[in-house]
Amino acid sequence: MFFVEKPTLTPPIPPTQHHPESPFPPIPLPTFTPQTLTPPKALRPPKPYGPQSLTPPKSLTLPKAFHPPKPFTPQTPHPPKALHSPEALHPPEALHPPNPYTPMPAQKDRLYADVQFLTDIRPFRNHLNLDSLSRVVSYIRGALDLPGFVLSEQKWMAGGQEYTNVVATWRGDCRRRLVVGAHYDVCGDQPGADDNASAVAGLLETARLIAERKPETDYAIELVAYCLEEPPYFATNLMGSYIHAQSLHAQKADVIGMICYEMIGYFSDLPHSQPYPSPELEALYPHTANFIIVVGIQEHKAFNERVWQLMKAASASASASASASVDVQVVSFPGAGGLAGLSDHRNYWTFGYPALMINNTSFLRNNNYHQISDTIDTLDFEKMTAVVDAAYHAISHLGQKK
Repeated sequence: MFFVEKPTLTPPIPPTQHHPESPFPPIPLPTFTPQTLTPPKALRPPKPYGPQSLTPPKSLTLPKAFHPPKPFTPQTPHPPKALHSPEALHPPEALHPPNPYTPMPAQKDRLYADVQFLTDIRPFRNHLNLDSLSRVVSYIRGALDLPGFVLSEQKWMAGGQEYTNVVATWRGDCRRRLVVGAHYDVCGDQPGADDNASAVAGLLETARLIAERKPETDYAIELVAYCLEEPPYFATNLMGSYIHAQSLHAQKADVIGMICYEMIGYFSDLPHSQPYPSPELEALYPHTANFIIVVGIQEHKAFNERVWQLMKAASASASASASASVDVQVVSFPGAGGLAGLSDHRNYWTFGYPALMINNTSFLRNNNYHQISDTIDTLDFEKMTAVVDAAYHAISHLGQKK
């Protein structure tokens, strides 16, 4: 605001008066008027609002966010009834930070990345291509190098060449031990997406879930990636799983069981997409190929059904929460022959350990079995995440009472 100092003025002599001592005749003077003292326009104070402008113009209206809240009135000494609801006592869901104790499910993108790496390797990862198998070992070691795990390797000779099992152990100081395994080699010259990149991806994702969720089990969890499951070494004592099972027996290890991931990626929702080799099985199990099955033998039926119950409970919980889920079935065959022992779990039976296979029924369902068409685009990664989540629940809860 500007201030103009008012000048001190000597009142002029009226024009009709003349100084008596002046030698000059009187000269009429212009009449002085106050208007000549009006300050310049730039220094004038702003014109006050008239009565019609007591309300500030719209452009000066404060934004809604700056209006103070309405004062509390004594008429409402208690909170309204609606505020007593649980929802009102907590901030909106969007304001809650993520709960660190809420387990994250298996991640589809991680499963896909693992399968993609394994199926892209050329030459194919069969027993003849040692450089390719070496690349797989390096990849698996990197994926299993997680907080809380201790890494080791088992090496042995077969056909004049050296092969490797990769082992990662969680809570290795525990006396009892649960083994979880999957083989990483393929049969012949084919990418092996379902057989058995899907299972290796499941094994690696299980390790990540363990590292993230840190289950306080009263048993060690030993994750093993095997080589030489496929022909020409299948059903011999040169299989990687035989080497591992034999080492446990030599150590007199207290093994509570073994869970084998084998072909967990191929599913179909088409009617009658699940064939069976016998009328007995056809009468007992679903005809749509959208389930996973726990496969074992009667001798270890209690172990088979315990794993099945835990997987089934986890899948039911996932279904209720609108997460990915999968139907879980179980079969306990009379003996180790035929469909019962088609993967690495068979070698643990040899040493008296309970063992089973988590499987999608293999070649009964998947016509790409051991074919060049066993590619990544044939897999259902949504179902795979559900299988891994259900298996993880069983793997981490086997020590609890039923």
